[in-house]
Amino acid sequence: MYTNPAMKPPRLVLLRPRNADNLGAIARAMKNFGLTDWVVVSPNPKLIEAPGLNVMAVKAFDLIEKVKRVDTLEEAVADCSWVVGTTMRVIDGRRRLTPKQVGAEAVSRGDENWAIVFGDERSGMSNEDLAQCHALSFIPSHDDQPSLNLAQAVVVYAYESAMAVRPEATPPNPALANDGEQRALRTSLELALRHIRFLAHDDRHAVDQLMQSLLNGRLTRKDAALWTAVMRVAAKQGTMP
Repeated sequence: MYTNPAMKPPRLVLLRPRNADNLGAIARAMKNFGLTDWVVVSPNPKLIEAPGLNVMAVKAFDLIEKVKRVDTLEEAVADCSWVVGTTMRVIDGRRRLTPKQVGAEAVSRGDENWAIVFGDERSGMSNEDLAQCHALSFIPSHDDQPSLNLAQAVVVYAYESAMAVRPEATPPNPALANDGEQRALRTSLELALRHIRFLAHDDRHAVDQLMQSLLNGRLTRKDAALWTAVMRVAAKQGTMP
């Protein structure tokens, strides 16, 4: 289903899932729509070994063997240049995309690696989780029951991502900076700005704004490496008067 080089299937990242049956159902949904990359962020290493996975993962047992478990969201998305967090909450200043818009934007961006992140079945994603994401998305639903079951939500995003692939889609863009490279650039940028006394001791707002401007411009891996090198040199120079 994902034969167009303009869009690579998303990685599904599941934060602190509680129910092994849900994971099994997710594996089946992934098989339905041609997804193969998924990561479970959980402190419980036995969760992905629970019997419920195999019961619900009809014709998707190979995916059960491939699921990866890590301890942090940062580990799960370190090589992703676009990370979409899912939430029904409205957060000031953050754009919210529908699943269909996520698929369309993924096609236009052409990221080498990108991820859709889902929170746990009870409380979803925390503010700290969402702060690590580059975009937010929600599934429009009725006010009487705004939240979907975890596996059901995955089906919606998997379907829309698959349907977004079109023969006329544009060729892939240059590889964009992944999360690890973005973090390295932000650290170098903050050090350089502090060295020239541009920042107050506890003021990181300017760093966030400057990083956002770079990300808005589709920061490539090559550009990120160049900016990081420049900032490291600037941080080593003498303090400006």
